[in-house]
Amino acid sequence: MASIIVDGKTYDATDGQNLLHACLSAGLDLPYFCWHPAMGSVGACRQCAIVQYQDENDTRGRLTMACMTPVSDGLRISIDASNAVEFRKAVIEWLMLNHPHDCPVCEEGGECHLQDMTVMSGHTFRRYAGNKRTFNNQYLGPFINHEMNRCITCFRCVRFYQDYAGGEDLQAFGSRSRMYFGRATDGVLESEFAGNLVEVCPTGVFTDKPFSASYTRKWDLQSAPSICASCGVGCNILPAERYGRLQRVHNRYHGELNGYFLCDRGRFGADFVNSDERFRQAGEKTDDGSFIALDNEGAITRFAAALDAGDLIGIGSPRASVEANFALRTLVGPDRFCNGMSTAEAQLVDHALGMLRNGPAPAPTLKDVEQADAVLILGEDISNTAPRAALAVRQAARNESLNMAPPAGIPTWQDAGVRGHAQDARSPVFSATPLQTRIDDLATRTLHVPPERIAQLGFHIAAALNPDYPAGAQLNEDHTTFVRDAAAALGAAQRPLIISGTGAANTSVLEAAANVAWALCNTGKAASLMLNVPEANSFGAAMFGTQPSLDDALDMLERGVARTVVILENDLFRRVDRARLESALRQSNTVIALDSLQNETVDHADLVLPAATFAECEGTYVNYETRAQRFYQVFLPKGDVKPAWRWISDAARSAGRTDLAWDHIDDLIADCARVDAFSGLRAAGTQAGFRGSANIRIARQPHRYSGRTAMDAAVSVHEPMAPSDEESPFAYSMEGANQTAPAALMSYTWSPGWNSNQAVMKYQQEIGGHLRGGDPGVRLIERGTTLPDMMRFSPPTADTPTREGLQPLAVFEVFGSDELSSEAAAVQQRIPDAYVILNPEDAATLGVEVGAGVRDPAGSARFAVRIDPDVQPGYVYYGSGLPGGWTNTPTAAVTLERDPEYQPPSPDHNLIMRG
Repeated sequence: MASIIVDGKTYDATDGQNLLHACLSAGLDLPYFCWHPAMGSVGACRQCAIVQYQDENDTRGRLTMACMTPVSDGLRISIDASNAVEFRKAVIEWLMLNHPHDCPVCEEGGECHLQDMTVMSGHTFRRYAGNKRTFNNQYLGPFINHEMNRCITCFRCVRFYQDYAGGEDLQAFGSRSRMYFGRATDGVLESEFAGNLVEVCPTGVFTDKPFSASYTRKWDLQSAPSICASCGVGCNILPAERYGRLQRVHNRYHGELNGYFLCDRGRFGADFVNSDERFRQAGEKTDDGSFIALDNEGAITRFAAALDAGDLIGIGSPRASVEANFALRTLVGPDRFCNGMSTAEAQLVDHALGMLRNGPAPAPTLKDVEQADAVLILGEDISNTAPRAALAVRQAARNESLNMAPPAGIPTWQDAGVRGHAQDARSPVFSATPLQTRIDDLATRTLHVPPERIAQLGFHIAAALNPDYPAGAQLNEDHTTFVRDAAAALGAAQRPLIISGTGAANTSVLEAAANVAWALCNTGKAASLMLNVPEANSFGAAMFGTQPSLDDALDMLERGVARTVVILENDLFRRVDRARLESALRQSNTVIALDSLQNETVDHADLVLPAATFAECEGTYVNYETRAQRFYQVFLPKGDVKPAWRWISDAARSAGRTDLAWDHIDDLIADCARVDAFSGLRAAGTQAGFRGSANIRIARQPHRYSGRTAMDAAVSVHEPMAPSDEESPFAYSMEGANQTAPAALMSYTWSPGWNSNQAVMKYQQEIGGHLRGGDPGVRLIERGTTLPDMMRFSPPTADTPTREGLQPLAVFEVFGSDELSSEAAAVQQRIPDAYVILNPEDAATLGVEVGAGVRDPAGSARFAVRIDPDVQPGYVYYGSGLPGGWTNTPTAAVTLERDPEYQPPSPDHNLIMRG
C-alpha cells in the first residue's frame, strides 16, 4: 500500500497502480475519455491532466496525465490547481470544435460521458464559429447505428473491438484530425461483442439500433437487476422498460462474472419479450382444433379441473426458473416430475454437476478464467455456446504479455507499452474441437477432430500429467505432439484451466476434461474446471434429479399411467423425436402448456396459460458455476400473463391443494430451500421486506423520471396510482433508494456528475473490483472434495461411427441455436439458414458441392451444404436449432440426398458467425 496526497488530503492507494484508477477509487472526480478500467491506459485524450509536485516544498509542480502516472508512496498531486483546470477545459474545447450541436436529438443525451466531462471540466461556452469536419456514416448491421460526426478520437472503440475482443473489421482510418472509425466498406460488424461499442463509446458514435426504433431517454426508463436468459453463463443485465415494452438491455457490472461487457445475443436477444409470438391470454382447444380465449378465472378453473382428474405428470424446463420448476415438481410429486431436458442431455448435465459436486477442481468465475495461465479446451465451442466465457479466455491468453511487462519496467496497466513489448507473446491455449472456432486465432495449438477422438486426447493428457490415470488407445504422431505440448504447458502453470461442456454431446469428453483437472489438482496445482451447460437454468433443473427422464415421462403417457401432462416453458419438439412426442401427446387426456411464446408444443396443448418472462417476474437461475442468481420484475406484464408458479399456485388453491397455495414468492423460495440442493437459495437474492439503511424501497425509476400522466393520457388525464409490488424490495416509482441500496440491487447507475454508465465506479469497492456489499449470487456448490485414487474415469474404446449412414453432430451458432433469443427481431437478421457440413468424400458420394442443397428424405428438413476436411468421413455436422433444419438431434444415423429444388440465399441474407 501507499499514501498519496491530493489537494492536501491523504488517501490510500496501491503502490504502482495507475493514478487515475487510484483517484477514482478514492471517490474523487477527475475527467477522462480514453482510459477504461478493463482496457488500461494509452494517454490519447489528455483529459485527465493533474499537477504533480516534487515534494511539499514544490509550489509550482508540472502538468502530467494521471492515467500515465504510477502511484508511489508520498506522491503529491493537485486536481484543482488552476493550470490543471484550465488545461482540461482547453482539451474539452479542442474536442468540441468539430462535435455537432445535437445533444437534444442525440440518443446518448442524458447518459453521455462527453456531456458529463464537459460540465465537470467547466467548458460552458463555444467560441469557435467556423465550419466543422464532417463524415459519412456507415451501415453496420441490425445492432448498431453509426454517427461518425460525434467522434472525439478517444480510440476506445477500436481498442475494445480489436485488442480486447479480437475483432478485425472495425478499424481506425486516416491521420491527425481526419480519423475515421468504421469498416473498410459498409457491412455488418462481425464480432459477437459489437454491441458493447454502445457502452464503450463515450459519445453517440455507436448507438443501439433496435432501441432507436422506439427511443426513450435514459431518465424515462424503468429497470431492475436481472440475469441474461440466453445461455448458462449467467451474465448480469439491466433490462429497461417504457410503455410496457422492453426497450433495451445494458450490462450490469458483476466483479466475478461479466464485468463490463456482454455478448450481443444477451444484449439484443432479450427482445424476444416483445415478440409477436407472445400470447397474453389463456386459451382452450375446442373439438375442431381451434382455440377459444379464457379469462383468468376460467383458466384457473379449467386448470384446477385437470388437477382433480389426477394421473398427472409434470415436465419442467432448463429455461424456467428454479421456483417455477419447484412449484410444478411439488404439484405432481417428485416421482412424476421430469426436469424437461432430453434424456441424453439430462444425463450429460447431471454428470457435469456431479463432477463439480464430488471433484477437487472448482468451477471458475469468469474473473478466474481471465487470470488462468494455461487453458485447455476439450470439445466445447464456447465462442458460440458461451461467448462471454470465450471473451474471458481471450484475456487469459494475454497473461504472458502482462508477465513480461514488469521486468521491462512497464506497468501492466500501460496498455500500448505492454502490447508493443510483448508483440505476439501469449499464454498457452490448447483447443481440441470438432470444427474451427473464433478463438482458434489465439490458440497455441488446435486440433479439429470428432468428439470420440477429443476424449482420447484428454485421457492421454491426464495420463501424461499423472501416470496413474489411464490413457487408452494409441494416438497418431500429430495427436501425440498435441498431448505432449498441452501436458507440458498445463504442468508448468500455476492456475491451469480446463474447459469442456455438453456441446459435444459426449460423456467421454466430459470425463476426459475432469481427469485432466483432477490430475492437475493431485499435483498441487490450483486447477479449475469449467463445464458449460446450454441454458440459463440447466444446472438448476438438473439439481431436481434426472428421474424420471423425459423418455420415462413419454412412456408414462403412452402406457396410460399418466393422463394429464403439465409442460412448463418448454418446446419439447426441440428435444425429442417428433413422431414419438406426437404419439405420446395424443394418448393423454389433457395437455397443459405454460409458456410465454408460441411454439409447436403450445400448438399441441389443450389448455394454454401465458407465463411471464424473466423481465416480468422474479425468479432464480443457476449458472455454470452453480451460482444461484435472482432476477427481479422490471415491469408488469400485459393481459393475463403471470409467473408460471403463480398459475400453479392459483390452480392448486382452486382444487383445494392448500399446501401449494403460495401467496408470495418468498414463501415459495423458503419451501424450495428445504430441498438439500437448494439450501442456499434464499441467499441468492433479497427478500421483499428488505428496506436497507434508509428504510425505504429501492427505486426502479431514475429521479428524473417523467411523463407518468402523459403515458396514460389516452385513458385518463389523471396520474395513475403506482402499482404496488409485494414480491420484491423495489418500487414502481422514482421515489426510493439507489445509491444507499446494496450495489447488487442497483436498478440503474447514476451519481452526481456521472450520468453515463461510467457511474458504476461509484458502486464498486475499487475500480474494476467487487461491488460494494459483494457481487450478486451465491454458489450452491462451493467446492467439491478430493476424490479417492480409484475415482477416475476410463477412456473410450472406439472413435469412429459404428452405424450405417451419417452420424449427426450438432454444432452451434451464437445467433440461431438458442430458442428464446431467436425470437428477437434484430437477432433474426443474423441467423444463418440451416446447413450441414460434410467431409469432401461424403459430399462427392452425395454428388453435392458447396452452396448446393440436401434434404432429409425421412422428414422436411432441408440444408445448405458446406464442405470441410476437418469433418471426419461418416459424420455430418449440422447447425443446431436453425429454421428449416433438424430442431433436435436425430437419435440414429441419417441419410441425406441432393435437393434439386434448393435455392441458395442472397449473399447479404445473413452473416454466418461460425469460426
